[in-house]
Amino acid sequence: MNESAGGIAGAGDVGIARIASREAVAGIIGLGYVGLPLAQAAARAGFRTIGFDIDAEKAARLNAGESYIGAVASEDLAGLVTAGRFRATSDFADLAICDVIVICVPTPLSKQREPDLSFVVETARTIAAHLRKGQLVVLESTTWPGTSEEDVKPILEEGGLKSGRDFFLAFSPEREDPGNAGFRTVTIPKVVAGDGAQASALAEAFYGAVVERVVTVSSPSTAEAVKITENVFRAVNIALVNELKIIYDAMGIDVWEVIDAAATKPFGFMPFYPGPGLGGHCIPIDPFYLTWKSREYGLTTRFIELAGQINLAMPHYVISRLEQELDRAQGVSLGRARILILGLAYKKNVSDIRESPSFALMELLRNRGASVDFHDPYVEVIPPTREHPHFQEKRSVALDADGLASYNAVLIATDHDAIDYALVAGHSRLVIDTRNVMARRGLASASICKA
Repeated sequence: MNESAGGIAGAGDVGIARIASREAVAGIIGLGYVGLPLAQAAARAGFRTIGFDIDAEKAARLNAGESYIGAVASEDLAGLVTAGRFRATSDFADLAICDVIVICVPTPLSKQREPDLSFVVETARTIAAHLRKGQLVVLESTTWPGTSEEDVKPILEEGGLKSGRDFFLAFSPEREDPGNAGFRTVTIPKVVAGDGAQASALAEAFYGAVVERVVTVSSPSTAEAVKITENVFRAVNIALVNELKIIYDAMGIDVWEVIDAAATKPFGFMPFYPGPGLGGHCIPIDPFYLTWKSREYGLTTRFIELAGQINLAMPHYVISRLEQELDRAQGVSLGRARILILGLAYKKNVSDIRESPSFALMELLRNRGASVDFHDPYVEVIPPTREHPHFQEKRSVALDADGLASYNAVLIATDHDAIDYALVAGHSRLVIDTRNVMARRGLASASICKA
């Protein structure tokens, strides 16, 4: 494919023709849980694809055909590398040869739970240094409505090129669901919107060549609001069932049984399930981007903030239940107990530990003086994290009968399918189940407590 600086011409129809013919070169910035699957999908669709990441070691592994993301098989990746469809690099000068540039970098919260747009801003500045006429730049990172046009666009225009005339800017929210085998990048409908009609047409053409369905909305702000709304919806409903769990537990009622029965209603009800807290990069974080932005308009987001408070409090509730059961069943204080956390990842069947509530549980136990270990079939060792440096290099312990019996309690935080729950039920002195996995497996014992 042609990698000349000609790229997508200023006229939208010429750019669309390059996309349709697969002459356009796609550049994906950020090769994590969002960027790498998208890069794979673009390469599979026939685009010569360049993946960009600041981590040169990651780039080297990918160029060797080694994937570190479960959704991307190493065998498939190696085939794309061998065919010349995909390569990774930490040299951002290669952005100049890309016709389509997609930004897939993190948008975390600060310790004060305020938006941290630094990764997006720095990426925009890097693109601006190599920006040329005709390029399509798409932001996929989740953020507040207005970011594309109010924050990214001015940075890209600093060199004199103008959006809608010289280059084209669009927003298309990522919708990845790690561990969900029922959906892949190409089967999840893609919402897109451009800064102007030509940008929208180019974004629609590119994603239309990569995924099965594209939904075009009126503006980048609308597309940004779509993503925020999806995650607010989930955060609020999860908070509701978490609160119901506490209430029904006090009444001696099993909230999981209630939800499953309510879900038999064929209309007007959608089941959400409680847990030990929220994890992942989306639901615990993204709603607060809207909360922050709403202050600019003198508005409060009471539902969102209340939901956040409830969900953030769940690890404390779980530890409280653990403490009660330890005292009741063993007469052991939390400070003298040995606790095994089952599952470090934030959700089942993945290795993703971002914002995992397991870390909050481990912190609370550590602060109370308890001895804490973890077992996770997907996480062998805890990597460096900004928030939990003292857990770095802590390794997953083996799961066996003698080991289980040595702990005062086993706390199920993540219900991985690969865990032998019959072994856990048969040899643990106390099991605190925050996911209802024991009941779902038909395992019942006086030593099993839901929390």
